[in-house]
Amino acid sequence: MTAPESAVQESAVPEETDTGSRGGHLSNRFLARAALLTALLTAAGALLGLVRDQTIARLYGAGPDTDAFLVAWTVPEVASTLLIEDAMALILVPAFSLALARRAKDRPLLDRDPVHALLRTTLPGLLLVLSAGAVLLMLAAPWVVAVLAPGLPDTRLAVDCTRLTATCAFSFGIAGYCSAALRAHGSFVPPAMIYVAYNIGIIATILVLGERLGVRAAAAGVAIGGVLMVLVQAPVVWRKLRRRRAAAEQTREHAPEYAPEQRNEPAGEQPADEQPPGDRPGGGARPLVALGLLAPVIVFALTRQSQVLIERFLAAPLPAGAISHLNYAQKVAQMPMVLSLMLCTVTFPVVARAMAAGETDRARRRVERDLALAGVIVLVGAATVVACAPQIIEILFQRGAFDRADTAATATVMRVYALGLLGHTLVGALVRCYFSAARPLWFPALAMFLGLVLTTVGGGLLVGVWGVLGIAAGNALGITVTAVLLLNGVARHSVPVRVRHMTGGLVKLSAAAASATGAGWICGALIPSPVPAAAVACLVVAAVFLVIARAVQAPEIDSIVRSVTGRFIDVR
Repeated sequence: MTAPESAVQESAVPEETDTGSRGGHLSNRFLARAALLTALLTAAGALLGLVRDQTIARLYGAGPDTDAFLVAWTVPEVASTLLIEDAMALILVPAFSLALARRAKDRPLLDRDPVHALLRTTLPGLLLVLSAGAVLLMLAAPWVVAVLAPGLPDTRLAVDCTRLTATCAFSFGIAGYCSAALRAHGSFVPPAMIYVAYNIGIIATILVLGERLGVRAAAAGVAIGGVLMVLVQAPVVWRKLRRRRAAAEQTREHAPEYAPEQRNEPAGEQPADEQPPGDRPGGGARPLVALGLLAPVIVFALTRQSQVLIERFLAAPLPAGAISHLNYAQKVAQMPMVLSLMLCTVTFPVVARAMAAGETDRARRRVERDLALAGVIVLVGAATVVACAPQIIEILFQRGAFDRADTAATATVMRVYALGLLGHTLVGALVRCYFSAARPLWFPALAMFLGLVLTTVGGGLLVGVWGVLGIAAGNALGITVTAVLLLNGVARHSVPVRVRHMTGGLVKLSAAAASATGAGWICGALIPSPVPAAAVACLVVAAVFLVIARAVQAPEIDSIVRSVTGRFIDVR
């Protein structure tokens, strides 16, 4: 589960005083408001991330210094996946939600607040584990760099940067804990702001200390940004917990005395649903059950994140700048994927509720429509990226130490990356269907593992022939195969999607995107200035795509056209 998904689905859970819910169910208005705010803050964080990359490119270019920092950057990338976006949210959001439900149901009867009991049980141990992990990463930084990038000519700078970024193993864990607590309480704005604060910390540190520390300033900015992630949430968590404690104490003072026999419970015993998990009969098995439910998600997330590790491992022996070109190309190329997955993020709770209620046909219609719309968005974006990649990179990055040669190399890599964008989008959309089930599903993790194997083998074979382009081609191959496996297995393991129907629709959309790419490429190449060339290419891509997609009767195109024309008429 990704960070935006968690912010919409879990953070939108209403509190007892939330007027946007009825009977514990989310109202459409409340869900729409949560989705809109989350999308806006996520977009702001993504734009600041782009400014961060532009700042690094302007000051340090795409040479050995940037390569060293990007090797160290692997640590926060993995930490954010495990400690903020996936594992931490999946473990703690349900735990806090259960504690809040018990508090709301039996508040006058409880001798201790379940939420505070959960905090006392989990937070001290988590602080100890996270501290030990951060210290261990700092001490093991030389070995970490040797494993991640064995071909780097000079590892000293990468080791220094890794020791600075290792602090995020602690700060990201606390930020993820605060995010889970706030989301369970129905507060979604602070968790959605963490990447805004994070990128502001990195940019400010680079601007202030860049001349003195070099690229180490970017690594120090990661450490400062991690602290800001915590600070933007911790005061809100503290206020909510204090307010809830005061409310609970006031309720107990005015509540009638309840004798044990009034609840049909033997004196001196707690009811089963109020006993701590370790005190319940058979409670010792619950951690094993929870681990069994979470293990497939954790393995999937780690396997998917390992794609970046494999790419940097393969690029390390290449000439200086290869890792940087891969990084810049990937960050820009994946923007259409992020936009396309916003739709699936918002509608994921609808699919989950439909599956839980046994309304599989409603879930199927929702998923099929989401896949088609996400395909339209990402394919138009991919066509635009391929058609005007040099112009986009020149506009975004070509300044300072990032010269014209870096622009040409990055644009070529970005065009190859774009071939796998549809696969990335389908994997991100389909995995939500698999993990909406109440039982553990290993199929997505196995499919992702097979894709990682193909990425590794394909990249390893092609890097000797095409260099850095071979690594990007291996990524596109691996993720596309993973998407095909997930699409073919979703009807059998989760939502009964009409696989043949969806495959035919995606093929039609891909054909329209290929034609639009050629038209946009030709038009963009005729204009020498990058800004008007990119603008014209974007318009041509969109127009040609819509015309051809309607001609071949691709799915959802008519509804998109009707929606756009209807809004235009309303505005007039």
